[in-house]
Amino acid sequence: MIRAARRIVVKVGSSSISGENAHQIGPLVDALAATHSTGTQVVLVSSGAIATGIPYLALDGRPTDLATQQAAAAVGQNVLIYRYQDSLDRYDIVAGQVLLTAGDLENPTPRSNARRAMERLLDLRILPIVNENDTVATQEIRFGDNDRLAALVTSLIGADLLVLLSDVDALYTKPPQEPGAERIDFVAAGDPLDGVEIGASSLAGVGTGGAVTKVSAARHAAESGSAVLITSTGLVRSALAGESVGTWFEPQASSPRS
Repeated sequence: MIRAARRIVVKVGSSSISGENAHQIGPLVDALAATHSTGTQVVLVSSGAIATGIPYLALDGRPTDLATQQAAAAVGQNVLIYRYQDSLDRYDIVAGQVLLTAGDLENPTPRSNARRAMERLLDLRILPIVNENDTVATQEIRFGDNDRLAALVTSLIGADLLVLLSDVDALYTKPPQEPGAERIDFVAAGDPLDGVEIGASSLAGVGTGGAVTKVSAARHAAESGSAVLITSTGLVRSALAGESVGTWFEPQASSPRS
């Protein structure tokens, strides 16, 4: 299924590509480029603008006030895109920055504009890098997450597959650090995941997502007809190569695209 996918959305979180993990951008780009080289259309949804900007503002940690979050995002988004493009240059792949808010995808006119722009970028073999527009966003910064945005983008462009990357290699029956936690390899369409204990927060201090947001995003995308794979950033190359890693969410059959 993964190798047959014509259009793939990959989402990576802040903790995976910022701070001491900034070096993971290179291997992530290697995996995206390998898939891109097969003719598959690839979209990257990347968090990390605020986290990347924090050191440049000489801050000790993630800011709590909105204005400083917006300032950190303005600086960090610039640096983040530069790092991606610098790595993509090795493969002669050009990135296209797409900044959105959830509201852009909920209103017909900006939604249509976003779809048209994304389709054209993909037709031109550009690799779109999508992030929430944190510099102007308000509610999205406080309560939103890019897992949800990735699911909305997946639905928007009718992608065959959404890959949600994090610090954890798969979904487990309970937080993986707890005794007795068992990996879940497959989630059937419509499975309510009864009995599964899902932690609400990320282990990292710079991100806003966690298992709850990933499962919610996976369900949204699957209900829209896209398959979903949840795995770790370190396993992205194996995942895109079709190896048996992570947790696979089966798409709903005959789901309408919107």
